[in-house]
Amino acid sequence: MHAFNSEVESLAKEILAYSLLRLKDDPPLDGPRTAEDLFQEVGNTITAKGLGGHEALEVFTNVLAKACISTDHPRNLAFIPSAPTEYSNLFDLVVGASSLYGGSWQEGAGAVFAENQALRWIADLAGLPQSAGGVFVQGGTIGNLSALVVARAAARKKYPNTSRWAIACSAEAHSSIASAAQIMDVELLKIEPGADRKMHGDALGAAIDQLHATTQTRVFAVVATGGTTNLGIIDDLATIAEATHARDIWFHVDGAYGLAALCAPSVRAKFNGVEQADSLIVDPHKWLFAPFDACALIYRNPDLAKEVHTQHASYLETLHDDTWSPADYAIHLTRRVRGLPFWFSLAAHGTDAYTEAMEETLTVARDAAELVRQHPNLDLIHEPELSIVAFTRKGWAPSDYQKWSDKLLADQIGFIPPSSDKGQSILRFAIVNPWTKITDISMILDTL
Repeated sequence: MHAFNSEVESLAKEILAYSLLRLKDDPPLDGPRTAEDLFQEVGNTITAKGLGGHEALEVFTNVLAKACISTDHPRNLAFIPSAPTEYSNLFDLVVGASSLYGGSWQEGAGAVFAENQALRWIADLAGLPQSAGGVFVQGGTIGNLSALVVARAAARKKYPNTSRWAIACSAEAHSSIASAAQIMDVELLKIEPGADRKMHGDALGAAIDQLHATTQTRVFAVVATGGTTNLGIIDDLATIAEATHARDIWFHVDGAYGLAALCAPSVRAKFNGVEQADSLIVDPHKWLFAPFDACALIYRNPDLAKEVHTQHASYLETLHDDTWSPADYAIHLTRRVRGLPFWFSLAAHGTDAYTEAMEETLTVARDAAELVRQHPNLDLIHEPELSIVAFTRKGWAPSDYQKWSDKLLADQIGFIPPSSDKGQSILRFAIVNPWTKITDISMILDTL
């Protein structure tokens, strides 16, 4: 299995040819099939003698790949899709072929150096000090959890007699915050957003003060959202930072989707206050055109994270020196150098290209909102702050939304599953792909 022979070379050419074709051609939309249906066609692919490389690749390309929805299709506007650059996808092949380990400086110094430069660009966009640093982790859930673990450790030093802890966040915070609270066995103090759907510092401060005055539970971290997943709304970061630090509490910004737009001058001011964060996350695989999976986790003071997350064992002590080992900054040890494809594309194209692509998606979102406003059957829910356009269809029940979504995918027009807002079914466009044009939006709206 580990010999490079003529069979492996032939298979390599087939795989590279498929990869190049996938990059060059318009991405297919495709769609899921049932497990029973797939088994009926391909059977058990794991056998004692093996299928052979060519045959296994055919099973994937002809059957299994077509049962996956392409996240980079211009009319895949579901959840928060992905639109990796061709350069980042190509370099992902290099990362896989190179067998690089990204947990320690000792084993991956060159790769970690490159990742850290990409992290520095994000930190600079956010206005964090030169001492800031972090690591690329799997996704926003791991990033948020890792930061919150550090926040609680810092609070325990300040308040050693406290036994019950809480995270404060907006009622519209991402589901990963509730997941982190459950994993950490801490409470969740949910703050109702204002009429503008944002969490504000005055409401946050009042809720924290009441909790501290009436219970033995202490808030150890406040999580503000830099662009909610459902509607793309940015919390009032400046007043939240003020209220949080006035109470000597850790300030974390979950910007998994939205903080990517820090590189867009047209919306940069919406994030004022992020420079006060003790930690933040942003996922380049969402709106910074990187392949899955890469979440940038950045700390204002990474030494605090290193103290909490560094693992100790006899076989690891050789790594504990003054070098920068990514394993020391999150809840992981083994890690792929998942930030390298993002670094390569950023280094190759330059940051101006990222700004241009970001502004292009924001323009399409604004134009899409105008088309929704003009549509006789639709109502715009909220003026888009970033690139999410949410709306309702007049006269539809929840089942109508699902039927429409199913037919849209079956007809291979687009992938837009329904969501909900305040108990009401809605539709939403998450526009993060520079390939998505206003003509794509018009094509979808014509079906409504």
